[in-house]
Amino acid sequence: MDVVTAILTRRSERRLTEPAPDTAEFAELLAIAATGPDHGQLRPWRWILLRGDDRGELGACFAAAVSPDRAAAEAAKPLRAPLLATLIFQPRYGHKVPEWEQLAAASLMSHGLMLLLHARGYGSIWRTGAHTDAPAVRALLGLSPPERALGWLYIGRPAPARVDPIRALPDVAGKVAALHPDRTLSMAGPPDRHPPK
Repeated sequence: MDVVTAILTRRSERRLTEPAPDTAEFAELLAIAATGPDHGQLRPWRWILLRGDDRGELGACFAAAVSPDRAAAEAAKPLRAPLLATLIFQPRYGHKVPEWEQLAAASLMSHGLMLLLHARGYGSIWRTGAHTDAPAVRALLGLSPPERALGWLYIGRPAPARVDPIRALPDVAGKVAALHPDRTLSMAGPPDRHPPK
């Protein structure tokens, strides 16, 4: 699958089943995604993979943070995919690269990973929310004070298998402008005196 097709056909998949990539395959795809733009090559992130009963432990943390009438639904959320890859942001302070740029590098890496997973036949969906910073979740994941969970990439096979149409391209004309439009026009050069017939 070429990169344009991957970008235009990737979807956030809400229904995911086995199989998910094993740890070796995940690490292979991550190594590719980690070649994206990253000022200073700090790689200010790490991943924690949750499978099987680990997902239930995370669900218990979700349930503990809500009212009893919502606990069962919250506990079930991490069971919606066979693999939950938790993205942990590890900002490097005292470095010339500002935190916002480090966060951008983590975002670029995760988007690249989602495209690679899609090209490999896996589906994924990015899920965030208040639970990312809940004390019980931080304790379960073993986060140090400067670290923070950015969210979970739910990964598996799309179910049922489907073929989505190519995305319609958005109109972004209003999002692009030259700093000096008149100067840009003058740089285009004189019109061709002998246009092609």
